[in-house]
Amino acid sequence: MMTKYIKTVLLTTGIILSTGLVSCKKYLDRADESIVSGDDAFKNFTNFQGFTEELYNCIPDFSNAYWTNSWNWGEDEIQSTARDFHFIVKIDNGDFWGWQAQYDGWQAGWMDRNNTNTNDDRFSKSLWKLGWYGIRKANLGLENIGKLKDATEEEKNLIKGQLLFFRGWFHFMFMQYFGGLPYIDKVLPGDQKLTLPRLSYQECADKAAADFKEAAAILPVHWDNTTAGKRTLGKNTLRINKIMALGYLGKNYLWAGSPLMNFVSTGNKTYNQEYCKKAADAFASLLSLCENGEAPYSLIDFSKYYTNFYTTGQNWLLAGGTEAIFQGPYFNGNSSNYGTSKQYQPSFLSGGDVKFLPTANYVDNYGMANGLPIRDITTADPESGYDPAYPWKGRDPRFYNDIVYDGVKCVQGATTDEANRYANLYTNGSYRNISTGSRTGYLLYKFIPRTANEYDQGYSYDKSLNIHVPYMRLADVYLMYAEAAAAGYGSAAASVTSYGKTAVDAVNVIRDRAGVGHVAAKFLGSLDSFMEEVRRERAVELSFEGHRFNDLRRWMLLIESPYTLKKSVEFDRAGTFNTADPKLNKVNNLREVVILERKFSMKHYWLPLKNSDASMYLEFPQNPGW
Repeated sequence: MMTKYIKTVLLTTGIILSTGLVSCKKYLDRADESIVSGDDAFKNFTNFQGFTEELYNCIPDFSNAYWTNSWNWGEDEIQSTARDFHFIVKIDNGDFWGWQAQYDGWQAGWMDRNNTNTNDDRFSKSLWKLGWYGIRKANLGLENIGKLKDATEEEKNLIKGQLLFFRGWFHFMFMQYFGGLPYIDKVLPGDQKLTLPRLSYQECADKAAADFKEAAAILPVHWDNTTAGKRTLGKNTLRINKIMALGYLGKNYLWAGSPLMNFVSTGNKTYNQEYCKKAADAFASLLSLCENGEAPYSLIDFSKYYTNFYTTGQNWLLAGGTEAIFQGPYFNGNSSNYGTSKQYQPSFLSGGDVKFLPTANYVDNYGMANGLPIRDITTADPESGYDPAYPWKGRDPRFYNDIVYDGVKCVQGATTDEANRYANLYTNGSYRNISTGSRTGYLLYKFIPRTANEYDQGYSYDKSLNIHVPYMRLADVYLMYAEAAAAGYGSAAASVTSYGKTAVDAVNVIRDRAGVGHVAAKFLGSLDSFMEEVRRERAVELSFEGHRFNDLRRWMLLIESPYTLKKSVEFDRAGTFNTADPKLNKVNNLREVVILERKFSMKHYWLPLKNSDASMYLEFPQNPGW
């Protein structure tokens, strides 16, 4: 409960020595001899860094938090009917209380759990409990920074910058789900009554921005380039740096300027231009550092796009490469893919009975390779070249990377089930069992190799398949810059002068990487038209990475049709079945069918707080409608 994690933490703190963040097996290991007194924790850089590194173990690994994992809660994904304990099912039913541990008998969610701690067990991480603990710990460190005498100025800045970042990050994560909260910027006494009021979203965002901004000012672009960091060369990838702080400074400002957050703060349902301009400035600074070679971040070549999300055959190497900006540690590595790698295919290919499927209506966002959207999958479009008789032909290359459609080869080697070597996703096909197969006519393979099945054994231990989806990657920053610059300055042609790239340029950088046509001229004439393409580009590039639910909320679209609908694609095979190139397979009777409609109201724009927390004191009320 929040009172426990805001008001109490032992002053005798376990120090986690600087053993590094990117080894093959464990991260931030705690040695028995590292348990020291509160005073000793702050006396030198090594000890203070050890104190600080426990904060990294407070970051939930949302993509590996349970045997099977649910983190996509928009209209993008639907679960098979075999089980109903994941939060996505509860959200579909309008039951947003389901994020709370007391309503999750399986303890499967990453936002709240009963058994939370800061060890290296991925099953023991939860945002609510560890977030408040992390804020308290960050404040404790910041209030004791003056005790750090045996350290250089550089070392003091490294410690302070990390603490400021984490204080801002945990508050931001809470704010985006629950709205404005008290911003805890000091260690609260455990023996006094809490009276801190809930701030408006933008008031809270301003305080988070101050933390991110100060962190960005004193942190290095990369720890390897510091004297302290040279002592842990090769183990600094995940350590908080200037790029991470700038990324979340911009994201925090963009969220504060988005329609939902602006509405609850000012009553205006449009973008707040001033916050968007501040966001654009932060993103521009980040992108400039990356593009001029000062920061070690760049877009991964599309031929290796999958390494953003998983690695295989590389001794459990952490995914993300040069593109992942912020991600948590990799806990209990060798078992991490056990459930996640099996949750995307019919049971007869992988075992297990909980499946997560991309909805047909969401897959429609993947337009044509020439960059044009598909307005209606049942209607031919001469301009884009889309033909409903050949709906898989000529599509955005990311469609073929992410989505398995009818006829795709799913088993590569020897199999005892030849009839199911190729995806039978047509209406009534063998892959379409709604309980343990696809409810929608599509499968998602963005986070697994095609060999991840019981015949090819691509998920077996000896393949060292490591699935780890980042919180923020560089492609996301380009698209957030595009949105912020356009909303802030009112045009697709807008830019931050010091950076130079326009909003549409930033979108086209992402499309160029994937080999997709640029944003068409017809979308550049008005801000509304361009924003439609920005939203579609985010839907495609960041698909199923946990962004959609919060995007729909902040755009105030979550409760609006058609975003309340989840659909399947239905069709019959026609002509000769082509196994060599399934894009050329012809279909008849193509249509979409509504599986469910989510019955949402205004209250569903925010998750409900725990009643035990919302009843602590009058100044901390429950969210409206709950």
